[in-house]
Amino acid sequence: MALFPTFLSVVYIVRNQSGQLESILRNAEAHLSSLVSDYELIIVDNASDDDSVGVLKNLTSQAGLPNLQVYALTKEVNTDTASWVGLENSLGDFVAVIDPLTEDIAFLPEMLEKALCGADVVFANNLQKNRQSYAYRTAYATFNSLYKSFNGIHLAKEAPQYRLLSKRVINFILQHPQPAVAYRHLPATAGFTRVNMEYSSKPLAEHTKKLGESIDRGMRLLVSTTQAPMRLVTSLSLFGAAANLVYSLYVVIVGLFKTDVAPGWVSMSLQHSGMFFLTSLVLLVLGEYILHMASLTNEGPTYHVAQEFTSARMTRREKLNIEEVISLPTTNSSTSDRASA
Repeated sequence: MALFPTFLSVVYIVRNQSGQLESILRNAEAHLSSLVSDYELIIVDNASDDDSVGVLKNLTSQAGLPNLQVYALTKEVNTDTASWVGLENSLGDFVAVIDPLTEDIAFLPEMLEKALCGADVVFANNLQKNRQSYAYRTAYATFNSLYKSFNGIHLAKEAPQYRLLSKRVINFILQHPQPAVAYRHLPATAGFTRVNMEYSSKPLAEHTKKLGESIDRGMRLLVSTTQAPMRLVTSLSLFGAAANLVYSLYVVIVGLFKTDVAPGWVSMSLQHSGMFFLTSLVLLVLGEYILHMASLTNEGPTYHVAQEFTSARMTRREKLNIEEVISLPTTNSSTSDRASA
């Protein structure tokens, strides 16, 4: 297969996989070296508490693998934030984000071909999934349904984690106040040319996904990428204020035209409806204020890199020292002079 004439960055997120790291990265290096003319493999270690960092240091030595970029985080972060660490530090014309335990790098050539044909974003959905608990499947389906109703996309099917982005998309996400959060959904909602693909490959690691692992991430994604939940609160507050106002008018009409009204009912009803009306107005104003402040909020750094190191051998740097010498035919002037003499 001919090499694609492009510089490709591939981001791997790893955690506590010291026993598998070398085989995973050697497999990736074998695929990439035969796929593109230039590449870099970016490994983000998500605060492993085993010997993963030590293994990565050995793999970046002179006798190790070429073109590795390693970022070891000080604390564990969610998958989207860890992925953004790699994306933010990538140099390639295209950047692929791959979970080495659940996704297959062998499908990358088909994705890259679509990108080189003009697609800004290429998503790949693996039809074979890890085992999931019943509670996880139920909550996951509910979350994706809500997200589709709010934002118009089904994250699991239309914006999966396995993706290939052009540098133009990454530069666009960088302008967002919270790029680590926007990275998950923005490529599918910002109007870029995108292609969705499907493949089937058995995940490398078998582990059951549990509900507790994803609740916090899902809620954060839901409330940070759409104003719909808070807008629902403000809408209910507005409805409550209007309903109490209508009820107050009803009480006044009853007090004016009914003669058999219980003593104190009118005043007590007006008092209650007035209090609820004011409470609803306060919630409405607070909700709108929170929405406005949230739109202006710019959070501090969501991650911190503890260690950063690269391979001792970088093939693209070695190529910069190659000089092509072209031999030009020369005439032997001394021989010509002797002949003429």
